[in-house]
Amino acid sequence: MQDMMMSGILMTAMDVMSLLFISFIGIIVLVIAVVFVIDISQTRHAIRRNYPVIGRFRYLFEHLGEFFRQYFFAMDREELPFNRALRTWIYRAAKNLSNTRAFGSTRDLSEPGSVIFVNCTFPKLEEDAVMPQPLVIGPDCEQPYETDSLVNISGMSYGALSRPAVLALSCGAYGAGCWMNTGEGGLSPWHLEGGADLVFQIGTAKYGVRDRAGRLDDEKLREVAAHPQVRMFEIKLSQGAKPGKGGILPGIKVTEEIARIRGIPPFKDSVSPNRHPDISSVEDLLDMIQRVRRVTGKPTGFKLVLGGCAHLDLLLQLIVKRGLTSAPDFITVDGAEGGSGAAPMPLMDNVGMPLHESLPMLVDKLNEYGLRERIRVIASGKLVTPGSVAWALCVGADFVTSARGFLFALGCIQAMQCNRNTCPTGITTHNPRLQKGLNPDDKAERVKNYVHNLLHEVGLIAHSCGVGEPRELSRQHARIISSEGPSVPMNKLYPEVKPPLAD
Repeated sequence: MQDMMMSGILMTAMDVMSLLFISFIGIIVLVIAVVFVIDISQTRHAIRRNYPVIGRFRYLFEHLGEFFRQYFFAMDREELPFNRALRTWIYRAAKNLSNTRAFGSTRDLSEPGSVIFVNCTFPKLEEDAVMPQPLVIGPDCEQPYETDSLVNISGMSYGALSRPAVLALSCGAYGAGCWMNTGEGGLSPWHLEGGADLVFQIGTAKYGVRDRAGRLDDEKLREVAAHPQVRMFEIKLSQGAKPGKGGILPGIKVTEEIARIRGIPPFKDSVSPNRHPDISSVEDLLDMIQRVRRVTGKPTGFKLVLGGCAHLDLLLQLIVKRGLTSAPDFITVDGAEGGSGAAPMPLMDNVGMPLHESLPMLVDKLNEYGLRERIRVIASGKLVTPGSVAWALCVGADFVTSARGFLFALGCIQAMQCNRNTCPTGITTHNPRLQKGLNPDDKAERVKNYVHNLLHEVGLIAHSCGVGEPRELSRQHARIISSEGPSVPMNKLYPEVKPPLAD
């Protein structure tokens, strides 16, 4: 009797499972039928109309193609914007792992535009090497900024980045002794909590220092400047990935906290104007610099992407006419190769000068007008490895800033999800589930390691060239591979302009 009952129960269970399986298959068939009708009826997509249902797999394979190329098919030096070799170097530097390699370089040393450094027959002994010396920015300000920091964190806003990412960067910058740029999204508690020196960026929408009409508010400027950690102010005219286009933060990433910090409505797209409405000439720019410096008492400069030297000449001529006190305390020049979480492809691909052209132009123009000693030069634009940083110092930069190098230090895998709130590493998303994967304490240590190892290896290049510290590098210490094949000394390709003699 018991066996019969067990047999009946098993039969019932099997019947239920069979029924569920048949129902599941029925649902699948129904869904496929509905999709088939939709695809064959629509007229927008030829592939789906001609190959209903199956044609949809094209989009899946297209999406997965990025990841298959990244992990399975691309060679170490093939990928863009950052190849596997560059990413691996940063990952290992951030984890404080050895970056020594065997069997020779995988880099193509004959590629035109490549930089090679001129090693000295008698290099500097490591025990004779010195650390980068402190430089003063804004010597005539009420509160000048003195720092020996060579590599710093470029502008990335709270909003574009998640709370744990901002906190990790700030803590890491404090540990490494470098500064962190807030980006154009305003000053958040997470910037301050880490303890790092901060550069407050004033974007075209003036987030964090704006009145209700979107104009610059002097009282809010004073409130920001009252924080001792805020050491400088940067007026952003343009950035590398999108010159002529303002910042874009999708509404899905504009949380109530971010909206409050920026002074805008929550959950609506945050789109900055394509330029400062109140800066339409070099006169306006110098006036704005003077205003911010007067109100805050702190060094003030601006960031731009050069498209030529015409406006630069006008600006420097006006500074000479007005006097040195009217000059910006620094200029941050970003190359067209600079990055962004969201930018139109035509601007990313086609507008602005690359840094290898614009940085020498800026340095030479400052020398031409006798302003090089007064205005500090900050170089930005894909400077993430020792070689690229050393190149910028050879050209004449005082400081280097990087955004994407620090994203990789945080664990970025180049998933290209920055603008979609779906970043799998928790760096550029406000999804709490995804943010859990980013431990600020652990990532702060990686940020610090990245800076220390980057500086150490820039020092290796400097010592090999026979100089004691990286800022002693000059154009005579580098050569550029020409399109004809042989390398050309950088000081012949870009002859240094001597400043005019003083009266």
